[in-house]
This record gives sequence, C-alpha cells and structure tokens, in this order.
Amino acid sequence: MNPRGGPHHNIWSAASSQLSARGARWASSEQRFEGGYTLVALLAVMTVLALFAMAAAPSIRQQAQREREIEAIFRGEQVAEAIRLYYSYQQSRKGTGDAALPTSIDKLLEGIPSGTKKVQILRASAARDPLSDSGEWKLIRPRSSGLADFQRSLMLFAESVRPTTHDPQLKAVEQLMAPPVLPTAGITSIGLSSPDDDDFTGPFIGAASRSKSSSIIYYYGIDRHDRWIFTPLFR
Repeated sequence: MNPRGGPHHNIWSAASSQLSARGARWASSEQRFEGGYTLVALLAVMTVLALFAMAAAPSIRQQAQREREIEAIFRGEQVAEAIRLYYSYQQSRKGTGDAALPTSIDKLLEGIPSGTKKVQILRASAARDPLSDSGEWKLIRPRSSGLADFQRSLMLFAESVRPTTHDPQLKAVEQLMAPPVLPTAGITSIGLSSPDDDDFTGPFIGAASRSKSSSIIYYYGIDRHDRWIFTPLFR
C-alpha cells in the first residue's frame, strides 16, 4: 500500500502547509516585536546617557576652568620671580626705580648675563597667559590704579595688614612703585593709570591676565582674572 496515496494524505499535507505558514507569520511577527522592543530600549539608554552628559557638562567645564586658573597662577608667579631677578641684575647697572624694570616679556625671555652666557629666568611656556584668547599677559606699570587695587585687596585679605616686600632691593623702592593705600570695604580704582590699559608698553612691575571673566579660584580673595596681579612686590 502506498502511504503517500489516498485522500487522507492530501488532507494532512494541506493542513501541514497551513500550519507552517501560520507559524512562519507568527515567528516573523515575534521577531519584529523583539526588534522594536530592542530599538525602544536602545533609545531609552541613549536618552539616559544624554541626560547624564548634560548634567555633567557644567561640572566638566568648571573643572577645566579651574585647571586653567591653577596653571595661570603657576605661570604668573614665575613671571613675578623673573621680574625680581631682572631688576636685581639691572639696578646695579641702570640705577634703581623704573629704569631697572623690564619693558617687555621678551626681555625676561632673553635671560640675564652670567659670565659669557645668559641665564634663563623665564620659561617660554610661562610667557603665555592660559586664560586669555591672545595668550599675552597684560603688563602692569608702577603706580597704576590696578596695582593700587591689588594692594588694597591684599590688605583686605590680610585684615588691613600691609603686605611686606621681602626682596631688599625692591623694598627700597616699594613706595615709589606702589604708593601706600588704605583698605576700603569696596574696591575702587584710584591711581595714575586705567586698570584697563591693555596696550601699555614700557617698564612694568607685574603682569595680569587679559581675561575679564569671573574666576572659580579666589586668588587672595580676588574673583576676577584681570585683577590677579603677579608682581615681586608684597611677597
């Protein structure tokens, strides 16, 4: 007897085909459902990550600015020390006061003679201001209002105690370069030059950033970049 013959076999084959087609459609629908669920889950994860990134962005920017400010203070202190060394060398040759001060950052980069060689007193990296777009330090002239404001801020920070200049050569001309000021509750500009004189060239006793942004770090209680003055005076 042929098992493939007869009407019963034909009926089973047709039913099997219908069941197979129905199962294939069900499997296809289930795959589409799983694929859609996966896409929704992926979008949800991406949304959560985006929210975390948005929440963390201000903290990341703040940390980046803090690091730039720390670097600016580090470099500014090097500029102040280079001015002190330059003045120490020049005052015995050109006299005391403004005549012995550097007139540009390049003068500090050139170094000072020692025998037949020159001693480096300022690294090239320290000659750049990391807080300003131009990277150039603003030069602070003696007797400027900016210097007077800085001295006043130091006095307020130290509870009205006048800061001391320890270098003996600079201490001898301290009152000539930075006349005494009185501390006040609010910082005001009183001096012979504008604190915003960014294009000043000539003998300078300090350097400051050209950035006028508020700072995260308080440098001697001062919270604005361009009011941080790095000078060998008062130290």
